[in-house]
Formats: sequence, structure tokens, C-alpha cells
Amino acid sequence: MTHPFAATLLQWYDQYGRDLPWRATRDPYAIWLSEVILQQTRIEQGLPYWERFMQQFPTVEALSAASEDEVLRLWQGLGYYSRARNLHTAAKQVEQLGQFPSSLDGIKSLKGVGDYTAAAIASMAFDIPVAVVDGNVYRVLARHYGIDTPINTTEGKHTFTALAQELLPPEHAAAFNQAMMDFGATWCTPKSPRCSECPLADTCQALHDDSIDKLPAKLKKLKVKTRHFQYIYISCNRFTAMRRRPAGDIWQGLWEPLLIEDTALPQFDGTLTKLRTDVKHVLTHRIIIADFYRLDCDTRPHLPAEYLWIAENDIDRYAIPRLVEILLQSIKHN
Repeated sequence: MTHPFAATLLQWYDQYGRDLPWRATRDPYAIWLSEVILQQTRIEQGLPYWERFMQQFPTVEALSAASEDEVLRLWQGLGYYSRARNLHTAAKQVEQLGQFPSSLDGIKSLKGVGDYTAAAIASMAFDIPVAVVDGNVYRVLARHYGIDTPINTTEGKHTFTALAQELLPPEHAAAFNQAMMDFGATWCTPKSPRCSECPLADTCQALHDDSIDKLPAKLKKLKVKTRHFQYIYISCNRFTAMRRRPAGDIWQGLWEPLLIEDTALPQFDGTLTKLRTDVKHVLTHRIIIADFYRLDCDTRPHLPAEYLWIAENDIDRYAIPRLVEILLQSIKHN
């Protein structure tokens, strides 16, 4: 028998669920792609990327055959670029398997696929009755059941995962999971939730206790580190110097101009122009404060071996982080 909470939510979903293209297919590749893109990304921003990926790489085999640069270039602007690299690696795994894995453990074996993404794919593509648990689900359940266990703890994850699984109707797993996500994203929102219209208002513990703004509970996050970058765009006879960022740091695999970090600028032959200072760029665990320069010269300066000289007209072929995009825009406007 369907739990009253689930039954109410499914009725709500029939009327208010979002019409999204990956919900009109059972293709695990299309569903997986949407879930990876929507990690840390709003649907409004992620939808055009999903459409472009499906157009350029309509199958997992097409994605597997692409180069990493092609994948990163198409991903450019979404951030969290490890998602794109993991996506590419997992596509190669699927191609080696010969088909997309259809079990929960098989899906979890793919690079970059965690419990949430695996549950979403398993339920939506293969009708496996497993509950998804993301930020929206935490918020809905914490408020409705008045649970103040911090969601970013092991105990919290176990508590909410078990509750979501208990509530999930096995015969409607996909619809229930999508309903939970949509309800949290559009009605039971972090700020200004639609409590006066909520179909679950009569049984919502947080609403009765006036604790909506206090739930879900979280432990304080780690301190964010600030880094100081000095980017120098070198223009030398219509060529510029770029390097691919190394592994083990932010923006791994993306391209950038000459970077000087935490040391004074070296002396250059040519004309050095300061374009912008104190450009603030916020990441999850980093704040970047950047200064932008342009160096015009006739002789290529001596640079570390990882920098390559490329034609300035070819920059658009390289995947770059958002901060470097801002630098290039600054150059165009000066």
C-alpha cells in the first residue's frame, strides 16, 4: 500500500511536475547525461547544455569516441569540470561493457556516478525501486518530519536515505523520485516555500513548529581558501602562450594564459598593460582574486615548457575556465 505521504506527492506531481525532455525517454544515456549536467547546476542553465550534448554526441559511443578537448569545450561555462572528464571516462567504460549497465551496482561502477545519480538512472531507466536523496529530498523530508540531524553527516545521510526508501512506492519509483526533486525545487524551496498552498501542510512538522527556516540542519563548512592569480595574456606576432592546467588542482585539463601565483611579476621585454585588478571569482572551496595583464612584444619570452604558442585566432578551439573567458573579454574591450 502506498504511504499517504507518497500518494499526496504523486498527486501533486501529476499536476505540477516539470516537463523535461529526459523524462520522455527511457534511454539510460540521456538520463545519465542530464543527471551529471544538473549536479551543481540549475535546470535553466543545464538544459541547453544537455540539448547540445545530445545533438553532438547522440549516443554513449559517440561521446566515447570524442576527444577530451571536444568534451571540455562543449562543457565550457558549466564549471566543476571533473564532471565532464568523469563523463568521458564513463562513456568509454560503457563502450567496453557493450551496453549501459542495468543493475544498481553496475551503474555505480561508472566513473563519477555516486549513490544519487545511480539511483536516478536505475529508477528512471530500469524501474529499479531505489530512492534518490539530494538536497531537495533532504529539505522536504527534514521539514515534513521535523528531523534536525545534520544532513552533511554520516548519520544524517543514513537517516534520510532510509526514510526516503521507506516512503518510496516500488511500482512508482521513477515518478516518486522525480516528484520529490520537483517538489523541493519548486514548492518546498530553501527560501519562501509555498507553505500556504502545500498539499502536505497538515502533516508538516516544521510548519507546525515554526522551524521551516531552520531545516534542514547542517554542520558548518570548512573554511574557504583565497588564492591570488595574475594572468598575463601575451600577444606576440599574432601568437599567444597557453598551457593545459595540471592534474590535482582546479580546472584540471582546461587551458589558460601565463599564470603567476603568489609571486611578483617578472620583468618582460615589451609593453605590459594592466587590464583589470581584484577580479573576484568564487568556487565551492576557493575564492580567486585575479589581476589581468596584456603583454605586447615582438620576441617570445622564455616560458616554462608546458606553455604552447598558439595562433590568437585559434583560442576558441580550446576549453578555458570562466575566469579566463572574463580575461579575454577584457582584452576585447580595451
